Amino acid sequence: MSHYLYGANVQANGIRQHYLRYGGKGLPVILIPGITSPAVTWGFVAERLGRTCDVYVLDIRGRGLSEASATLDYSLDAQAADVAAFAVAIGLERYTVVGHSMGGRIAIRMARQFKPQALERLVLIDPPVSGPGRREYPSGLPWYVDSIRLSLKGMDADAMRTFCPTWTLEQLRLRAEWLATCDERAIVASYEGFQNDDIHQDLPHIDVPTLLMVASRGNVLLPEDITEIQQLMPDVTVVRVEDAGHMIPWDNEEAFYRAFGDSLGLSV
Repeated sequence: MSHYLYGANVQANGIRQHYLRYGGKGLPVILIPGITSPAVTWGFVAERLGRTCDVYVLDIRGRGLSEASATLDYSLDAQAADVAAFAVAIGLERYTVVGHSMGGRIAIRMARQFKPQALERLVLIDPPVSGPGRREYPSGLPWYVDSIRLSLKGMDADAMRTFCPTWTLEQLRLRAEWLATCDERAIVASYEGFQNDDIHQDLPHIDVPTLLMVASRGNVLLPEDITEIQQLMPDVTVVRVEDAGHMIPWDNEEAFYRAFGDSLGLSV
């Protein structure tokens, strides 16, 4: 039985924000995907979390069915404001934010900048720690831009396999179908933000319980990065997901769910 309820649009922070809702009961969870992941690509995760939680998966501005334009502000601050405004617009009185990759950076900035009283917990999934004076994000911008431009012309799962060689056929088909909804201007601006935005300054100001989920493979978060985060956030809980790269639930789905522990208040 599917736990998918519906997709909808809401006007929040002055733009159209599109989201998908799963479950409908239990702890409200706002799920923020990464830089080129429309909400629909996280549907399989939302289905699982929707067994026990009320899950809202966002299309970040410039992705999926949310608003995009040549004049839209694609900064981290604007994206953080979107999440805070979204929670208010749909009337959430309490919620947890789960952010993957760029979504984790958005969650960090939102929690520090807006300090919403309704925010109860953060789950940060392998967030990039690049920034001013720090090592660059390990994936290059052409990987994103080239795949988007190919998707705009039309590409199938086999063509997408060049960019995501370990993914299943179903995952490749879904990404090939939806990647064209990622506005290149939004992706470039967000990628530049990886290098220019300092999320480390935000970390000491976060005052809600936080889980940091780290992929065992890849180099988005190195041991020294984790140590620094722990120094800035002494109460952070760190869990490592074995046999998984940056796209953790794609690589080791069951271990990904186990890594949440009791951070969502209910077993998943």
